[in-house]
Parts: sequence; structure tokens; C-alpha cells
Amino acid sequence: MTISTIAVTPLISLIAGVLILVMPRLLNYIVAIYLIIVGLVGFFPHLAG
Repeated sequence: MTISTIAVTPLISLIAGVLILVMPRLLNYIVAIYLIIVGLVGFFPHLAG
């Protein structure tokens, strides 16, 4: 079973949005982790699959 990036991105956004609503202090961590992951995938595209 393969999960495409197109299907994963909205799911991650939805989960992050709910977590931010429940615990607003998580916003900094969620944004930081997202930016680190996007940066790593930008530098090393083969990590994305």
C-alpha cells in the first residue's frame, strides 16, 4: 500500500489544526517541525520517496 504525498498533506494539516485548537501552545512546535521536515525534503528529495 502506497500513500501519496497528496493524500498525506491534508491529513497532517487537519491533525495539526485540531491540536492547535486544543492546545494553542503547540503551535510553535508544530510549525517548527513542519518547517524542518519541508527543509529536509527540499535538500534531500530522495527522502520523500
